Amino acid sequence: VQLQASGGGSVHTGGSLRLSCAASTRTSSRYTVAWFCQAPGKEREFVAGIMRSGGRSYYEDSVKGRFVISRDSAKNTVYLQMNSLEPADTAVYYCAASATVILSEQRNDRAYGYWGQGTQVTVSS
Repeated sequence: VQLQASGGGSVHTGGSLRLSCAASTRTSSRYTVAWFCQAPGKEREFVAGIMRSGGRSYYEDSVKGRFVISRDSAKNTVYLQMNSLEPADTAVYYCAASATVILSEQRNDRAYGYWGQGTQVTVSS
């Protein structure tokens, strides 16, 4: 499956962005999709994920209550709605997919075999 991430941009503190991850094939029932971010000089970190079966979603603690991950099965697209953005959210955001990742490893980027190209999110104070 090929993934294309988009929707990044530059906003001020408190602003919102919606990232999109468009897949080349139907993903809703076959692939778990997750968003990761990587800030300069830091390792890639899990942000949010949505499971392939049942659509259960998971979030990193720092984004709970601010970010929402959702899936539009008809468009083969997963979204990350980012609200109340903070400068600490500044990073390149990647979407990733896996047909085999298990629940306990969803936050592990090594469990994902398919990656989008990344989209830059910059939040200024």
